Amino acid sequence: VQLQASGGGLVQAGGSLRLSCAASGSIFSINVMGWYRQAPGKQRELVASITSGGQRNYADSVKGRFTISRDNRKNTVYLQMNSLKPEDTAVYYCNAVIVGIAYWGQGTQVTVSS
Repeated sequence: VQLQASGGGLVQAGGSLRLSCAASGSIFSINVMGWYRQAPGKQRELVASITSGGQRNYADSVKGRFTISRDNRKNTVYLQMNSLKPEDTAVYYCNAVIVGIAYWGQGTQVTVSS
């Protein structure tokens, strides 16, 4: 199973970005897909996750600003990020849990300038 993330970049505070992550390989069903981030000197943290049934979970710091969605037919998860803040700057990693095994994408850099 491979996860390919895209959509990171540099944006000014208050701007928006949309991340995408497509899973490929021998996949029967993906239980949970999500996004994590890791800022320099900090631990990796959950940003948002979504189950195959559509249940969403968000970190408190992004509630109301970020929206996670997924296309089960395409095995793709999206993260719409609005009202970005400098503290959102990090490497964002997509994650997929398949039959209890966690898979990770390569990470995409998001930089928010003040």
